[in-house]
Amino acid sequence: MAVTLLIRSLYLLPLFFLVANAFLENLPFFGGFGGGDGGGFPVFPGFNPGRQGDNGGGGNTFKPIENIGGGYTGSWEVASQSSRVSAMHLILLPPTNKAIMFDATVFGPSQIGLSNDNCRPVPGKPKEIDCWAHAVEYDTDTAATRPLKILTDSWCSSGGHAVDGTIVNTGGWNDGGKATRWLSNCKNCDWRDYATALSGQRWYATQHVLADGSFIIVGGRRMFNYEYLSKEGLNNPKNHQLPFLRETTDDVENNLYPFVFLSTDNNIFILANNRSLLLDTKTNTIVREFPVLPGGSRNYPASGMSALLPMRLQEDNPQVVPAEVIVCGGAKPEAGKLAEKNIYLEALKSCGRLEITNPNAEWVMEDMPIPRVMSDMLILPTGDLLIINGAQKGVSGWGFADVPAFNPLLYSIDGQEGERFRILKGTTIPRMYHSSSAVLPDGKILVAGSNTNNGYLYTKVKFPTELRVEKFWPPYLDPLLDPIRPEISEAPKKIKYGKRFRLQFSVGPPLINPEEVEVTMYYPPFTTHGFSMNQRLLILAKTMVFPVGFGQHQVTCLAPATSVIAPPGYYLLFVVHRRVPSTGVWIHIE
Repeated sequence: MAVTLLIRSLYLLPLFFLVANAFLENLPFFGGFGGGDGGGFPVFPGFNPGRQGDNGGGGNTFKPIENIGGGYTGSWEVASQSSRVSAMHLILLPPTNKAIMFDATVFGPSQIGLSNDNCRPVPGKPKEIDCWAHAVEYDTDTAATRPLKILTDSWCSSGGHAVDGTIVNTGGWNDGGKATRWLSNCKNCDWRDYATALSGQRWYATQHVLADGSFIIVGGRRMFNYEYLSKEGLNNPKNHQLPFLRETTDDVENNLYPFVFLSTDNNIFILANNRSLLLDTKTNTIVREFPVLPGGSRNYPASGMSALLPMRLQEDNPQVVPAEVIVCGGAKPEAGKLAEKNIYLEALKSCGRLEITNPNAEWVMEDMPIPRVMSDMLILPTGDLLIINGAQKGVSGWGFADVPAFNPLLYSIDGQEGERFRILKGTTIPRMYHSSSAVLPDGKILVAGSNTNNGYLYTKVKFPTELRVEKFWPPYLDPLLDPIRPEISEAPKKIKYGKRFRLQFSVGPPLINPEEVEVTMYYPPFTTHGFSMNQRLLILAKTMVFPVGFGQHQVTCLAPATSVIAPPGYYLLFVVHRRVPSTGVWIHIE
């Protein structure tokens, strides 16, 4: 009898929670969640937000915007005084809390060496060796670094994850232009380098994962074509011409690092300069071209930013998913030539959104509150976008930009037009050319890099090489939100396409409302030069949320229907309660 009563009472708990929730939301403490008139929360004791002007001989006097409104707008901490190498490229190494940071092999001595018996032979110079590391494995919890050896030059390369989580890095400069590099997850793993694997010199190219787990590699300097990469160690025999890339170049190129996304119709979206198209990778034909994006140039060196907007999956029709792209910032086409003369034009403020699965799509335009170039655009676990790093004037290149963009922007994709942007708390460390960032499993943002110089220069330049590593706490990490922050207690490590799976989570007060719970899956990107390649976030269809004990709840979700919607590999899985995410857990789908 007692067991029966207990079971019946569990079925009544959701109703109790809903009533309690309605009551508690009217209390001042609960009503204050998420900002408003709370006046913000101070930076945590012990945080080091960086020292204004502590940038060698440059002595810049730029400051972040101070009047940024009420509510908690984020916090900054210096997580490490040195990443040891400049973080031109940044990517997480699943399923761990490690990140890989690296730049180029030709920038001279870094701050970390290779062991004497593991030095790098310098390509083309048989009698020379290089005993400096140009890549590190960075522990995002402890800030410990482990040196890694790259053989061929990875300067301005591209990357992503193989299905098993192995990092795949492609292209670069000179001897690295046709190279692929593979890095697996193990205690002493190092890069495996294949110098002639690609058919073309891929410098400033873009790499994107396909539905079968292979990659398409698009463009590069004077490479008006693309190619496919499937297996490690194989030499790619051919590439495919794409005249569109030749048509979109100009006197400073402005179509490098093209924005590339796998659409939910299994076509590839490519934006170069200010034009875009859909490419059928099965037939290697163009499906359609879209209208010209107004405002200016959007790709390197104009270096705007772009993301595939989060996709909300439905249980009743899981294979039909609209796909929408956003593009923000960039520069006027002439900005690159003027930057060579130390004339820095203001960057673009404009953003465009385009539903790429709609044959009749038109760009829908809006403006950011701050002009930006060279910034990163990251998708947060909540589905909001974070715009971080970069400058307000100029373009990408050594010394080609000015006026750091210290303040991140938060963009609500479902917000009212004109109210989607929010200016967040600024750092005091300029993050200019060759800076990078990543969403961490705990929801913080890892911020690193910035080197506007041809080598490691720390003094007598306006923007010295920056090796400090920061973490930014987005507004959802407001300590006042801790009582409603969920915590995943049980989750599968593997899921199958189209199959239901369950996970269990806890949340402090018993005020769970099933309509305020979401489960999101995040594919972590390879971030370089203002573009986060392969990034995507899925909001899963959920069929049931119910209590299984005090503070404990179980949610049943439907995995993505196909690999076109979610390419195979590792994702970070988050439970989001009332717009507050849990710490993510690694999950694998194949």
